[in-house]
Amino acid sequence: MFNSSQKICIYMEGALDNDSGKMGFGLMRFSKHPIVCVIDSHYAGKTVQEAVGLSYTIPVVATVDEAVAMHSEIMVLGIAPSGGKFPEEWDKPISHALKNGLSLINGLHDDLNKRFGHLLNHNVIWDVRKPKPSYPIATGKAAQLKNKRILMIGTDMAAGKMTAGLELYAALKKKDINVGFVPTGQIGITLMGNGIPLDAIKVDQAAGAVEEAVLEQADKDIVIIEGQGSLAHPGSTATLPLIRGSQATHFILCHKAFHDHLRYPVSHVPIPPLDEFIKLNEAVANVCGSQQQAKTIGIALNTYGMDAKTAQNKIHDIQQLTGLPTTDVVRFGTKELSQAIQGVI
Repeated sequence: MFNSSQKICIYMEGALDNDSGKMGFGLMRFSKHPIVCVIDSHYAGKTVQEAVGLSYTIPVVATVDEAVAMHSEIMVLGIAPSGGKFPEEWDKPISHALKNGLSLINGLHDDLNKRFGHLLNHNVIWDVRKPKPSYPIATGKAAQLKNKRILMIGTDMAAGKMTAGLELYAALKKKDINVGFVPTGQIGITLMGNGIPLDAIKVDQAAGAVEEAVLEQADKDIVIIEGQGSLAHPGSTATLPLIRGSQATHFILCHKAFHDHLRYPVSHVPIPPLDEFIKLNEAVANVCGSQQQAKTIGIALNTYGMDAKTAQNKIHDIQQLTGLPTTDVVRFGTKELSQAIQGVI
């Protein structure tokens, strides 16, 4: 929809320093577009690096007008608020951006073409989470494919499934491996320009949507499927259609190293021991259509917030517990997990 040379600004008001800004963080790490600024008045005048310690020298500004003055062409909503609902307080800044000619990439559930379409001239709004009218019902056909299908699974929401998956996808492409990636959430779809907004699809059609997307990757030797949610989370339904639709041959487990309970608002729920959780996911896969057994081949650990020594000790402990190659792909590289994937081809 957009040319990768177009300049973007990321709207992250009040979210630059917390998990709700994960859309913006994903763009900073992976977007091919030049990013001219981030909008968050709480840190205006600083760079992202100065504000929150991430290694991006992108300037932070306070207003849409500043982003326009920096020749932004596209504004991306870099915030994923609870429930994916568009907050009323965003009306004014988003209207102002559209009136000033910026296009908009919207990863929320609300249809912003309906809300703001009257403000458009030559600019456009891309509602990323807008699904097709219908999808087929899954039949387990992906199990007949000859390729290997790697599903990123997690112990919780926002555990790093998309980030780890994209890091591995990029690493394998550099090795000239015939690899595909199936985005299933707003960040992955925005970055790749295609995919399925899984959490916006009718539950009975969700597995079929995954199956359809995976079948489109039949020519790939390896297909990495972006994970969503977690079997451990009482509010998540996403893992089951991902397993059923992809008929995954392998899993990579994603986990935040410093968490032993799920994130708020279900922080009363403990995360199971990782070795037991791995067995649970594999057991579920074995009965999801009874077509395909899935084996966990590695663990992508998110050690953000830990010093290097503590992170390495945690990686060692988890590797000892599970017997699986374990690393933080952002912090220490993809070598161990890339080798694990190459070992199953």
